[in-house]
Amino acid sequence: MGIYLNPRSKGFQSSLNSEIYVDKTDLLEQTNRVLGTRQKFLCVSRPRRFGKSMAADMLAAYYSCGEDSSELFDGLQISRSESYRKNLNQYDVIKVNMQDFLSMTHSMDEMLEMLQRYLIRELTRSFEAVDFFDRTNLIQMLKDIYAETDRAFVILIDEWDCLFREYQHDQVAQRKYLDFLRAWLKDQDYVALAYMTGILPIKKYGTHSALNMFTEYSMTDPGELAPFFGFTEQEVKGLCEKYEMNFEEARTWYDGYELITHRQSGDVQYAMYSPKSVVEAMLRHKFSTYWNQTETYEALKAYIQMDMDGLKDAVVRMLAGEAVRINTGTFSNDMTTFATKDDVLTLLVHLGYLTYNSTDETVTIPNKEVSQEYINAISTMDWNGVMQSVQASRKLLESLWALDTEAVAAGIDQAHEEISLLQYNDENSLSCTINLAFYYAREYYTIVRELPTGKGFADVCFIPRKLHLDKPAVVIELKWDKSAAGALAQIKEKRYGSALQDYTGNLLLVGINYDKTAKKHECLIEKVEKR
Repeated sequence: MGIYLNPRSKGFQSSLNSEIYVDKTDLLEQTNRVLGTRQKFLCVSRPRRFGKSMAADMLAAYYSCGEDSSELFDGLQISRSESYRKNLNQYDVIKVNMQDFLSMTHSMDEMLEMLQRYLIRELTRSFEAVDFFDRTNLIQMLKDIYAETDRAFVILIDEWDCLFREYQHDQVAQRKYLDFLRAWLKDQDYVALAYMTGILPIKKYGTHSALNMFTEYSMTDPGELAPFFGFTEQEVKGLCEKYEMNFEEARTWYDGYELITHRQSGDVQYAMYSPKSVVEAMLRHKFSTYWNQTETYEALKAYIQMDMDGLKDAVVRMLAGEAVRINTGTFSNDMTTFATKDDVLTLLVHLGYLTYNSTDETVTIPNKEVSQEYINAISTMDWNGVMQSVQASRKLLESLWALDTEAVAAGIDQAHEEISLLQYNDENSLSCTINLAFYYAREYYTIVRELPTGKGFADVCFIPRKLHLDKPAVVIELKWDKSAAGALAQIKEKRYGSALQDYTGNLLLVGINYDKTAKKHECLIEKVEKR
């Protein structure tokens, strides 16, 4: 056993020893299926703190012939698979973390030279009986080993994309790095499985990828690996039950990553949670922001303030809870090449700041935790109107609870003036203003737009979460250049309140109209006491 060749299973054992361990070993069944096939090249990209390195540790512990790891896996989900014993500890494993080598060197050339030197050292020690043709050539040495032993390698590359993140503008270095990976892995018989993990998908130059043999699994297209990208809803429910935490709050804080697997029988959608955040919330018994503690809001700020036509409008709409349609096809899979706002938004999907719905091709801000990161970033930018609207939303919500129609109308007027970048010409833009004006309502409510009701759809509903049932539910109907009275009448006529029939608390019916001549909002509120 070595550091990089057949490393010890201590990394995976540490995960098993942790107070919270969520079993993701069924991933091994997926990798077992492609061992030694044309599909043996997998590149899995997902945001930081989403368990990438733990997956690499698990793969190394399972496949490595350096030690018997059956005690680690026998009680886990993979042990029920037919392929379990067949592949357990049957391969020589090379596992490298590219970030480690990049951090120890000062250039890409130096990084690759060190990587090859260290691997050659361990291969020479472990395969003394092999007659190596050239002990300075890593690829030739691997060929020699395979020729004499007929044993293929499982090659695991963690943080494969670190060079693209730290040498963002050095295209020469990037090309050399991709060329090295291609020469090392492509069309090599000694590769039984190549599994790379990072944040970014594989970099594209022009219309081609230098590593086109890889099947990519990413936040925009997770494929069959979707259940292994984070914690599933069922897994989080189990943790909430064990740690006596409110699941509805956990969902509000950490859910929202929509990962869709496309199958012939129909799409399967997974509600995915940030593992880091969920684990911290359970152990600390407190819902808060944890995922973004490892990186400041400056990283997000650098992208959302870029001078891209329509980018600011898109961010504001998403803050208001809207989904924004994008085209992910032009993204170059790097952190510097942006032709349109869609390229910026696609990068934010891969970084975890947005979630992508591949069925309707839209992006949204996933949850409360990430939304707070946008607020932190915007608070230091020149988006004063947006920030003022968010800050005023607490007072506006209190005015709503107090049935103060004039204050509510005035507050929405102010929000409209402050968010002047939005084209204000229909009920959709009015709805966006309302949702941003009531931003603070998310502290207490699940906000649902277009909620199905008895005879139609309610424009906006505020449904109190279980920890806040002392707050009234709210049904809002919006009108454009008509009347607030007409909006209120429509709520009653279409029995919008029936959508909340299981809710036992008080209910506020709210009609809001925008008079485009007077350029003012009007509001009527009616309280319904449920028994």
